[in-house]
Amino acid sequence: EFDNFQLHIEWRSPAEVKGNGQGRGNSGIFMQGIYELQVLDSYNNPTYSNGQAGSIYKQTMPLVNASKKPGEWQVYDVIYTAPRFNKDGHMATPGYITVMHNGVVIQNHTPIQGTTPYVGRPTWTPHGKGPLKLQDHGDAVSFRNIWIREL
Repeated sequence: EFDNFQLHIEWRSPAEVKGNGQGRGNSGIFMQGIYELQVLDSYNNPTYSNGQAGSIYKQTMPLVNASKKPGEWQVYDVIYTAPRFNKDGHMATPGYITVMHNGVVIQNHTPIQGTTPYVGRPTWTPHGKGPLKLQDHGDAVSFRNIWIREL
């Protein structure tokens, strides 16, 4: 389990394009098992802005679409600082995330606004360290060369 970390992860969506929008190579990477960094085939694929590759899902869209073609390996390099909570359960400081997608900064010390639900507003529940989780959204997304180190 982790709180503050540096993550390197490579991923690719299927080379054969099936579907559109959120139905193309959809997956996610969950910081502390809670906060989702979107994985999606966003190459020539219109979808809602805060749901494209590199989004903090349903919160913050990436600064730019740095996606490669379907079937090509893509890289996320992430610096993550976990939210901190007071003893009474109130948030002391939000979490922050910086993401480089294929070498391009797409999230720059972006505050995490809370949970990343599909429907509804973000919420906060006090917590400590948590796992790194990869989402299985039913699409054939591949991952490789994953490393993480605590900061």
